[in-house]
Amino acid sequence: MFDPNFVLLYVSSPEASAKFYAELLGHAPIEASPTFAMFKLESGVMLGLWAKHTVEPTATPVGGGELAFAVGDNATVDNTYDKWSTRGLTIAQTPCKLDFGYTFVAQDPDGHRLRVFAPA
Repeated sequence: MFDPNFVLLYVSSPEASAKFYAELLGHAPIEASPTFAMFKLESGVMLGLWAKHTVEPTATPVGGGELAFAVGDNATVDNTYDKWSTRGLTIAQTPCKLDFGYTFVAQDPDGHRLRVFAPA
């Protein structure tokens, strides 16, 4: 058995998205080209940003998804919300309590959902 270890997001501009994620994650991509950028996350999972007009085979949207960031407590959720709001990220959901914990949702430049949550 093997576990998924790579997440690919199809984006309009890998360069713009790489800049966005470099600021969000606090480090530069480990690889960058005009059509692709890749980040190594602290967990070891790789995050790839692929120019959607070059994806082969052509991808068709089939549903929504999100990148989720688990944090240690509600205060970190609130602090991250304040920081991301100040940076101008689009907020899809303000901080609230849901069944699984305290959370909010922002969006990246391509509309991908970014959920920050403190598990209940």
